[in-house]
Amino acid sequence: MPIIVRIDVELARRKMSVGEFAEQVGLTPANVSVLKNGRAKAVRFSTLDAMCRVLECQPGDLLEWVEYDTGALPYHEKSDDDNTHAGGDR
Repeated sequence: MPIIVRIDVELARRKMSVGEFAEQVGLTPANVSVLKNGRAKAVRFSTLDAMCRVLECQPGDLLEWVEYDTGALPYHEKSDDDNTHAGGDR
């Protein structure tokens, strides 16, 4: 995924635990873990707002876009244009 989540960096800078952060933001610790590990598919603006308020930071401090080699995309991230989906051509 080309979006890198840097919540752990901001938590470390503030010496804040995941549990404390989760409670203040209004998320479960499990959902914070999903975000931290880059497994989230989306983040609501209201959640991003809450995270920035708690950490007193900007969205760019928590999220970073990085480019990667499109030839190395995992199967589930390839587009339908490359005909890798089940069922053949569309």
